[in-house]
Amino acid sequence: CMIPMPLDFQKYGTSSCCSKKICNGCNYANQMREAEKKLQHSCPFCRKPVPFTKGQGDKQFLKRIAANDPVGMHLKGIQQYLKGDYRSAFEYYTRAAELGDAAAQYELGRLYEFGKGVEKDEGKAIHHLEEAA
Repeated sequence: CMIPMPLDFQKYGTSSCCSKKICNGCNYANQMREAEKKLQHSCPFCRKPVPFTKGQGDKQFLKRIAANDPVGMHLKGIQQYLKGDYRSAFEYYTRAAELGDAAAQYELGRLYEFGKGVEKDEGKAIHHLEEAA
């Protein structure tokens, strides 16, 4: 569909195979299509089979990062941030931002604002937050 993606992150998901954000409605429509035609469950965007185990999902996720996928790097940055590894999160956010991920720019701004993983710098925080906007 061409409906704009909702801002509420609970109304969409990110595919581990292609790192595309897919709204819950499109995901539901894909599930209905698969059930109707008795197809194997696949990604609504790229049609690759959905991983059945966490290990398979992690493997696909790492492939996205190795392919310099900005969304994959941003998501890895979030994982590192939640673990408390702010320096590693900074590195992933930086790589994603350099590849054009606006959400990663926002995260960089917040790291500089609060001095997590980097030296606190209001000027750099403002720069990254403006780039995100």
